[in-house]
Amino acid sequence: MDKVLRDEKMVVRVSINGTVVEDTVEPRKLLSDFLRENCGLTGTHVGCEHGVCGACTVRVNGKAIRSCLMFAVQADGSEIVTVEGLAAEGRMHPLQQAFSECHALQCGFCTPGILMSSVELLEQAHVPDRHEIIEMLSGHLCRCTGYKGIVDAIEKVVGDKSQ
Repeated sequence: MDKVLRDEKMVVRVSINGTVVEDTVEPRKLLSDFLRENCGLTGTHVGCEHGVCGACTVRVNGKAIRSCLMFAVQADGSEIVTVEGLAAEGRMHPLQQAFSECHALQCGFCTPGILMSSVELLEQAHVPDRHEIIEMLSGHLCRCTGYKGIVDAIEKVVGDKSQ
């Protein structure tokens, strides 16, 4: 095991939403803190800091992960997509549009993480059914809306894709 000195810093170079970012960080800096503090991407929310609530979910190399459970240095060389990377050319991602139309958010704190996990679910080869959507949401806590509007929004995108 490598010993890390107290004031040691490490270089992290990642691609975030298509832009290469390089910065020097403490080895123990969490990816969620790196995204918010070093990169100014505050759409990634930090809720429980234990990987339970899912608010900090981002995609690293295509997989939805809890950024509060990963050190920034562990992401070195990775491609990261945050909620800020979903919209393109000034247009909301279809999931963002469906969330708006289905009233799937209230305070919006949990929404970025749910969106990032939902994108991963929708990119899988099969078309998820309502049960699979609910199962995916079991890793996210929303205290404002309940989950009906969220499930309806994801189902709307699934339906739009299959037409």
